[in-house]
Amino acid sequence: KKTIVRETIFLFSVASFISGISMRIVEPMLPRLATDFGVSVSIAATVITAYAVTYACSPFAYGPLGDRYGRTPVVAITSIFAALAAFGCAAAWDVTSLALMRFIAGLFSSCSFMLGLAYIGDRVAIAERQPVVARFVTGTVCGQALGPIVGGVMTDWIGWQATFALVGALFAGVALLFLVRTRPQWAEEQARGPIGNPFALYRQVLRIARVRLVLAGTFIETLFFWGAFSFLGAFLSERFGLRLALIGVILACYGVGAVLYTFVVRRLLAALGQRGMVVYGGALCFFCYALIVLTPFWPVVVPCMFAVGFSFYMVHNTIQTKATEMAPQARGTGLSLFSASWALGQAVGVAVMGVLVSLFGIASSILAFSAGFLLLALWIRANLDRL
Repeated sequence: KKTIVRETIFLFSVASFISGISMRIVEPMLPRLATDFGVSVSIAATVITAYAVTYACSPFAYGPLGDRYGRTPVVAITSIFAALAAFGCAAAWDVTSLALMRFIAGLFSSCSFMLGLAYIGDRVAIAERQPVVARFVTGTVCGQALGPIVGGVMTDWIGWQATFALVGALFAGVALLFLVRTRPQWAEEQARGPIGNPFALYRQVLRIARVRLVLAGTFIETLFFWGAFSFLGAFLSERFGLRLALIGVILACYGVGAVLYTFVVRRLLAALGQRGMVVYGGALCFFCYALIVLTPFWPVVVPCMFAVGFSFYMVHNTIQTKATEMAPQARGTGLSLFSASWALGQAVGVAVMGVLVSLFGIASSILAFSAGFLLLALWIRANLDRL
């Protein structure tokens, strides 16, 4: 049984890895999409917003669906539709059709991480859970790290259409693995699922003050960070004239920094505590974004991107830890709300950033959003006991 659980957790990690690639694949594509479709970078960025909107909203459905029908069958089925949506992106003929297909892709790509955490909570004892969760999250981070590389390098080599088709093939492959390897578990998962009104449970959880604070902090955190990050590819292209492949590699350094964080988090917590983590993380992130914007030498951006990924997770992992305990009596529902808040913050952040870029330019907008992220980190420190 333990072998089956380990294999299933690995499959969830693979699905989340592919979802991470799908999420971050478009940033380095933006200059090419803008050129091919004859639109501005801000208009092309609606492709990111469209994906993020449904990625934000769909966890409200997948939390109850996963509770009722089982974690593995829901991920198997949604992965099939995510594959079809990615193939639809490859066939897009203008920015509107691409945004529509990314809207659909976000709807079906969002549940593997959340339901993977729920599956771990179901199957792994609390005493053994933390290292399992750490390995699972590392897989997701690696997907997000590779997303810009895949988007930049593959767009340069084979075009954005074939790049989306590649993502579709990956989703189809993981769907097949879930169908073949987890099917024996489906009856057991469905039998243990609760029957009832999921919306009543959401209302109950949202009445908890701690939940509302964690969700608000998560929304603001992702609004500022991902709003700025989503335009870094366009900034590097505009400021330094770098090729998309190189931009993708540079942006992927964020993920390497994030993975490095997972190896030293215990020592950081012992040395700094949670309050020190969020303050130093927010300050380092702001400093690195400012240096990226102000430096005249593009190689300086590379170590900054490592530090951006590392410092972001100093803040984000603190909120993530708080989210796992904000509603212990309904952890799956709480994580659904957390995932939705995270993705919605990204969607709003990219949209607001697009408006600011059209008004004030990319550099000033990135600097403003990174300052907002630092202020959010200071707010978390001041309110940590209430989260």
